[in-house]
Amino acid sequence: MTSQNAFSGRASERRLSDGVWHKSPTGELKSTAETWLLLNSGAGAAYFNMAFDQALLELAPRLRRPLLRFYGWSEPAASFGYSQSYAEAARLTLLRPLVRRPTGGGLVPHDADWTYSLVFPPGHWWCAFRAMESYRAAHEWIRDAFARLNVQTELSPCGRPGPPAECFVGAERFDLLWQGRKVAGAAQRRNRRGLLIQGSVQPPPVGLAKGDWQKAMCDAALETWRANWKPCQADTVMKQRAEELVLQKYSQAEYNERR
Repeated sequence: MTSQNAFSGRASERRLSDGVWHKSPTGELKSTAETWLLLNSGAGAAYFNMAFDQALLELAPRLRRPLLRFYGWSEPAASFGYSQSYAEAARLTLLRPLVRRPTGGGLVPHDADWTYSLVFPPGHWWCAFRAMESYRAAHEWIRDAFARLNVQTELSPCGRPGPPAECFVGAERFDLLWQGRKVAGAAQRRNRRGLLIQGSVQPPPVGLAKGDWQKAMCDAALETWRANWKPCQADTVMKQRAEELVLQKYSQAEYNERR
């Protein structure tokens, strides 16, 4: 999974004597703490996982705050990009179900990865990032989380050729690398309701616990953006909308196999 456009400035922290500041996309220094929502929704079916992320994007204006969702997969599966060919994706993996994401990018296996999504409401400063700025900011965040666990990763300085249909073969600029291998990718969808980022981390084989990485993600955001985390639960509106999308869209061959 990847994005486009060029990055014009660092999106993460700038520490000054009186606290932790960050630069907004407009270049303005900000130091105001924010409340961000944290949703750990556990393992879900492939169709539901994609439907739930779309539901969160639709409901972003109602949420009014950034939301970080950690989730897993109740069975091995694979997802592929919104504009990708189903036939191409199907040839590249034996994993099933095979579900089309609401975001772009390439084929992603979900048999051993750690997945997250980010939703920002319209008007939030993150939404002013261009696509590649947002992509870089997300991967700097993951890099900083790994650093807290004494795992050194780096952002890819440039693209490295690989099959265009497979997310974790090769690397694009600002993908996250561990010992030269891509370990994190993401894709985005932006509309009038806000911004959705879907990300996958293929954890380095160094014995990390997923829960420790999730905590490190929260701690890194607190330090960098002064994000005060408020745990939340999926409410009835979220669940009902996700179930509607499963039935009407994500479980349907008409959607998944349309191109």
